[in-house]
Amino acid sequence: MNISTVVDVKRPTSLNEISGWHDGCSWLAGGTWLFAEPQVAVDTLIDLESLGWAPLTATESGLEIAATCRIVELHGFEGPPAWCAVPLFRHCIDSFLMSFKIWNAATVGGNVCMSLPAGAMVSLTAALEGVCTLWPRDGEPRTVPVVDFVTGNHANVLGRGELLRSIHLPAAALAKRTAMRQVSLTRYGRSAALIIATVGDGGADFLLTITAATPRPVQLRFATLPSADDLRRAIDGRLPPDAYFPDVHGSAAYKRHVTQYLAEQIRTELA
Repeated sequence: MNISTVVDVKRPTSLNEISGWHDGCSWLAGGTWLFAEPQVAVDTLIDLESLGWAPLTATESGLEIAATCRIVELHGFEGPPAWCAVPLFRHCIDSFLMSFKIWNAATVGGNVCMSLPAGAMVSLTAALEGVCTLWPRDGEPRTVPVVDFVTGNHANVLGRGELLRSIHLPAAALAKRTAMRQVSLTRYGRSAALIIATVGDGGADFLLTITAATPRPVQLRFATLPSADDLRRAIDGRLPPDAYFPDVHGSAAYKRHVTQYLAEQIRTELA
């Protein structure tokens, strides 16, 4: 879709070249959502591609994912052998409902900034204890865990003109075993629940991440692998019946049921 209100497209090689910000400005990464529907308030696009950020940087401390990293680039990442969680990248990406055109254009940062309950990159990066680096327009960079970055359905902590620079996945999380379950009401429908758990050696540090069924990611951490009853009680204690996200892809009662069901499957697998 053409955005007929745009009068200027900036392609900076440094953010220092962006001297001002007004309400009509919009960051442009993959643009798969931006160009998918009318943006009547947008008159200026700032193309992040020209900044030349390396999409993926692996170090001893973990993996740095640039906000402009394309979904297809993350899908192809192999990683060191010790990073047992890397196959989870592909499992989450394969849960997307998207064409090959979206696959090759959409970015990790774009999906996280959309902050939708069924955002698969939110699910992935939250489950692997990702930390966002944010660049405010005026002020020093700040860091926010992904699980706290998303605050609700299509809502997050970004301030006016603030930019998501990257997401860091720590090596300790990447080295853990993982299990994932995803369910949709229809074969090609949006996720009604996407549940991921990670666990360390000997069943230590079990972390359950619930997404899609809730407006924002919800995490439950246990020092050791919980029993079925302990896990069920913890989920019910954290998520009362009205805490689930009802929409055309599933009622709150349905999402509550499948969350409990899939979480127990995951617990059993990792045990």
